[in-house]
Amino acid sequence: MASFNLTTSDPSTFILMGIPGLEAAHVLISIPLSMFYIMGLLGNFTVLFVVSKEETLHKPMYLLICMLALTDINICTSVVPKALCIFWFNLTSITVGGCLTQMFFLYASMAMHSAVLVTMAFDRYVAVCDPLRYTIILTNARIAKLGLVGLIRAVLIALPAPLLLSRQPFCANRIIPHTYCENIAVVKMTCGDTIVNRMYDLVIASVVIGLDLMLIALSYGLIIRAVFRISCKKAHQKALNTCTFHICVILTSYTPLLFSNLTHWFGLGIAPHVHVILANLYFLIPTVLNPIIYGVKTKELRDRVFKYICRI
Repeated sequence: MASFNLTTSDPSTFILMGIPGLEAAHVLISIPLSMFYIMGLLGNFTVLFVVSKEETLHKPMYLLICMLALTDINICTSVVPKALCIFWFNLTSITVGGCLTQMFFLYASMAMHSAVLVTMAFDRYVAVCDPLRYTIILTNARIAKLGLVGLIRAVLIALPAPLLLSRQPFCANRIIPHTYCENIAVVKMTCGDTIVNRMYDLVIASVVIGLDLMLIALSYGLIIRAVFRISCKKAHQKALNTCTFHICVILTSYTPLLFSNLTHWFGLGIAPHVHVILANLYFLIPTVLNPIIYGVKTKELRDRVFKYICRI
């Protein structure tokens, strides 16, 4: 059994505990973690490969699916490899620069993921409510521009957090009770005034999650209103089916995130190890489930995937 040395005299490093209270079970926990990570990578890279190879899939909806797959890969890859190093090799130390870099890429990927979901909701709104103008409103070039806007927004959202922390002095206790460099967990180790850091974290999370969810809810509210105005039952069912898998993706993406943030901000009597496990599930659940949801619900993509599998 690995021994965990949670002290450091090096002022340029932090210590990541992994899952507090479950250090003895780290190796066992790493088994499903690594399996889910591999499954997620395999599924998302399959989606990217199939869409890139099939010209018939070079459409706005599939470009958005590829964007979502890329953000899923970035999110879990920002966290899981380091977590596995902690669980397998007891490599708990991380430099301050490495910690802030991980934080930036993680939060930028999360913000981009949310922006893609908003764009996908708008895509479904146009497809259902204004189908005759769909190809005019949502072209591949316009989707690329929306993706670029989402990326710029993600960078602007994620960059201030590590920049603010880089100017803070850190106390002697440099132990982070987590598997990755969570913003508030790092803020708690600073000896300076952290009111700006805490307010920034709360405001940005509220604005990003709240505003994006509001836009998604507005899109699907308009979709539902339009669907119930359709008199033909067959068209009614088809319209609902086009949105079902997007709603599933939104639920798998936002539900763990909201629960994790609520437990972090308000406590809710959740044990630290439960909070860390839930936070890690947020990175893994969408990464694993999203390719499955698209593969099951999108016939065109499913047929192309089976075609390539049969060739192997």
